[in-house]
Amino acid sequence: MRVEPADDISAQGPSADRAEDFARRIRGALGIPGGVRIDIEEAIPEHAGLGSGTQLGLAVCAAYAGLYGFETSAREIAWRLGRGARSGIGIGAFELGGVLLDGGRLTAEDSPPAPIISRIEFPSTWRILLILDHRTQGLHGEAEAEAFKTLPPFPVELAAHLCRLVVMVALPALVEANLERFAAAVAELQDTTGDYFTFAQGDRYSSPGVADVLGWLKAQGIVGVGQSSWGPTGFALLDGDETGRRLLDSAKRKWADDAHLRFMLCRGRNRGSQIDMGPSMAAKPSRMGG
Repeated sequence: MRVEPADDISAQGPSADRAEDFARRIRGALGIPGGVRIDIEEAIPEHAGLGSGTQLGLAVCAAYAGLYGFETSAREIAWRLGRGARSGIGIGAFELGGVLLDGGRLTAEDSPPAPIISRIEFPSTWRILLILDHRTQGLHGEAEAEAFKTLPPFPVELAAHLCRLVVMVALPALVEANLERFAAAVAELQDTTGDYFTFAQGDRYSSPGVADVLGWLKAQGIVGVGQSSWGPTGFALLDGDETGRRLLDSAKRKWADDAHLRFMLCRGRNRGSQIDMGPSMAAKPSRMGG
């Protein structure tokens, strides 16, 4: 994404309308004196369970504020935009990268986003296979808010078990780069929460197509599979680039006739956002904090 000073606010590229809205809101909140022209080369698919709104909003507003020398932080921007209402992970990912654990959020509507209480490097040899389904979107907006209102209370004993699973099994396995233990913990966490959210999304996974792929991966012996947020995007944790590429190629061949399914092989990102002011702005240091 590139931003340049302008008389007004405009954006082009994927998710341009959302980008313009974020820019107008942060201009009003911070009193930025000038406009901005935003050129988006690539954007995370909207409402796919990958936190696209938070990442786009933070990226647009951090770059816009930095362009005019405004000092702010990702947490302040998120608060101004109404992001991070249920989780601080999106903010932490923008600032830090890596594998993050947040400490939960207070129930008050005006409480700050949940703090990041653990950050661990994602092992460089591990890969993640993403399965995207472009025929559907995960719950968002009013539908998401209504879903949270109607879900039954999560059992306290089960919540305690999952917390222990994350802190005592998943995180130590991650530090030791033990994919077998980490994947097993992720699988149990995913199965338990997926079954809980069945009431709102209709099944353990919101996309039948993604569910088919995840079932096939399990049959290949891949343990660490699940759905990102409300989906429809699914994922699989894989040991090494060779395994990842083999399964990626096999999945593409197997679902070649399904134009809606897309597969991506990814690495973990162990750093946060980067803002390059460019040669034309070299004499104008940014006061962007956080």
